[in-house]
Amino acid sequence: MAAPNIVNVGTIIGKTAVMAVTTTPTNIVANTAGSGKVFKINALIVSNVDGTNAADITASIYRSATEYKIAHTVTIPADATLVVISKDVAIYLEEGDAIRLTASADSDLEAVCSYEEIS
Repeated sequence: MAAPNIVNVGTIIGKTAVMAVTTTPTNIVANTAGSGKVFKINALIVSNVDGTNAADITASIYRSATEYKIAHTVTIPADATLVVISKDVAIYLEEGDAIRLTASADSDLEAVCSYEEIS
C-alpha cells in the first residue's frame, strides 16, 4: 500500500518517541513498509545528560538499507541540548523509512522525537 495523500487524510495522531542513545545505531521512529502511513517529523532533540563529558550524535534517515545523514558526529557538550530537527523543516518518513541515532558513548545522550502519524 502506498503512503496516503496528505491533502486528504483521515487521521493525524500526535506521538512522541524517547530513547537513551547508544553506540549501536537504533531507530527512534520507524514507519514500517506497507503501513499505509506517512510520518511527519516535527522535532528531534538530543540532550547530553553527562555532567562532565561531551558526546557526539549521528542522526540519519534510513531508507532501503542506506543511511542518509541529518547530523554526522555533532558534538554535544556536557549538560547541553541540540535541536537536530525543528518544526521549521518538514521531514517526512515514507513507508519503510526510519530515523536512526548513534552516540559516541553509551548512556550520555537522550533523545526526544515529536511526530505525526498520518493515514
